[in-house]
Amino acid sequence: MFQRFPSATEGILSRLRANLVKGDTLADIATHLQFGDYLILGSGELKSGGFRRRSILSDAFEAVIGAIYLDSNIETVRQCILPFFKPRLDECDPAAVKKDAKTRLQEYLQSRGHALPEYSVTSISGEAHKQTFEVECRLTELDVISRGQGSSRRKAEQQAAKKALELLEV
Repeated sequence: MFQRFPSATEGILSRLRANLVKGDTLADIATHLQFGDYLILGSGELKSGGFRRRSILSDAFEAVIGAIYLDSNIETVRQCILPFFKPRLDECDPAAVKKDAKTRLQEYLQSRGHALPEYSVTSISGEAHKQTFEVECRLTELDVISRGQGSSRRKAEQQAAKKALELLEV
């Protein structure tokens, strides 16, 4: 990222990097490489379709990257891994990178001297391999409560923060 965008700020580079190496991206690459066909899973995971589960695929791809590094060096990792990221690197645009909703909400509140939001999981439903999280975002000082839902706690918190921003008309 730094070599591609030498004048980008640290914050922009961090967001570009986070976008590039997030679980969804790693799972997409692992799916493209058909990692699921080579995973050794327990019977429960096999029955529940674990070889297609995005979290397992992204973890497996990360593990392979780590194994290549431990078995060789960073240059070998670059040679092996960068070709899979090249199309995504080519699409990176520092001007199009937005801060996520939780960050924007936190910055909004801090800039006005308000307390940080409090997030709490209000419910978790579904089977272990396909759970849905419901999260509440509470802005006590402003008497604002928003709720979000997602396939992970993080996604539900992002959705709750986005709704809080909408309620605040930010």
